[in-house]
Amino acid sequence: MTTAPELPSLRLDATREEALERTTAIVAGAWRSFDRARPGQPDLDRRLHTLLRAALPEQGSSVLAALDDAAQLLDESIAQPRPRFFAFVGSSGLEVGVLGDLLASCFDVNLAVWAGAASEVEDQAVRWVSEFIGYPAAAGAFTSGGTISNVTALAAARERALPGARREGMAGAHAALYCSEEAHYSVVRAAELLGIGSDRVRSLPIDGRRRLRPAAVADAVDADRRAGVTPVAVVATAGTTLTGSVDPIDEVAEVCAERGVWLHVDGAYGVAAASTPSAGALFSGLDRADSVTLDAHKWLFLPKACGVVLVRRHEDLHGALAHEEDYIPHERPGHHMVDITLEYSRPFRALKLWLAFRAHGAAGIRAAVERNLGQARLLYAEVSRRAELEHLCDAPQLSIVPFRHVPDGVADADLDEHNARLVEALQRQGDVWVAPARVDGKVCLRPCVVNYRTTDDDVRAFVEATCLVGASLTA
Repeated sequence: MTTAPELPSLRLDATREEALERTTAIVAGAWRSFDRARPGQPDLDRRLHTLLRAALPEQGSSVLAALDDAAQLLDESIAQPRPRFFAFVGSSGLEVGVLGDLLASCFDVNLAVWAGAASEVEDQAVRWVSEFIGYPAAAGAFTSGGTISNVTALAAARERALPGARREGMAGAHAALYCSEEAHYSVVRAAELLGIGSDRVRSLPIDGRRRLRPAAVADAVDADRRAGVTPVAVVATAGTTLTGSVDPIDEVAEVCAERGVWLHVDGAYGVAAASTPSAGALFSGLDRADSVTLDAHKWLFLPKACGVVLVRRHEDLHGALAHEEDYIPHERPGHHMVDITLEYSRPFRALKLWLAFRAHGAAGIRAAVERNLGQARLLYAEVSRRAELEHLCDAPQLSIVPFRHVPDGVADADLDEHNARLVEALQRQGDVWVAPARVDGKVCLRPCVVNYRTTDDDVRAFVEATCLVGASLTA
């Protein structure tokens, strides 16, 4: 006698096809809305406000209703893919990347160990991104982003500088990292996590183009060695988060080569521009680095999270992170991905980058980055035309253009408060979105152009809105 097969638990109250159709409609509507700027950012309505304070639901309800609520919540959230989102260094949700996330989540491949074709795709995607930026990587891995990528690379650097540190700890060893005073905070965080200590991060002076001074690196490394401090790594930034400056990588590489010190290039934001005709020369010497990081969810336009860490020698990551455990034996030649990364449960992040290169080609992605570079130059020119606006940096090296509003009738002492109010007013208006920053102690607007949907008209509209709203604050 046979029995009917048992149905799986956690079944939806609608068919899978109905749920997928509703989700597809939501995504399609969002993509259409991202094609153009909208007049403002909607406030959270009263019904959703109440919903978000509800207790844990003991019983399930309509999946279609829940999806509709999710769609409204997302529409009332700050969405970085919108073409006039200029805050931070945003991601822009490349459409094929969204589809890649859906597929990767559906199959839920775990890249901790060998995962069949998925492992081959990750290796290929590492090679492709290395070729795209012109870096001779022998190995690499996908991560959650620049912070984890930087920690991973600097863990490898620590193990080379202080062999055995991963097992014995720092054991009283004195070590140091070197970077510019405008390097990303993840360098400090890495120093804290790796036992080097935040006090041992040498934040070194910058030049007139806001770039790390190679002579300052040489002096700091030499002084530390005389004092018995071990240099672990020099971090050159390929696109600082504050101003988009690119450190002189080739000159810093020469300093490192002469002293036998690891060179890490934090290119989370900017290194994608190494592929372009107009900015490629800024990255001279990139091929000399020991390690490089890149966030594909920044200037390769993919949805978060999709970081990449690359190394010149495979054994460096393996030596810093590899291990053998009874629950994950090495059944195949070579390494597991957990032997070169910090994570065990690793999602298939590489798929969306692989799909992006397949769908658009390196030339298409490169052209989109180049277009953003041109839009940053346009933004700089538009600001220069306005007497009431003031640049805080020279012409952009990449795509960040800090400036502030300096209208007649506002005293110098009050400009910081005025510009802070201006940013708040622009955010309340909602048709453009920008964040504040401090450059040389001055509060300013810090737009960054890294969205493939942004047009030249969006750039001009942003400047126009800044001037109109700024004027209204002084009327």
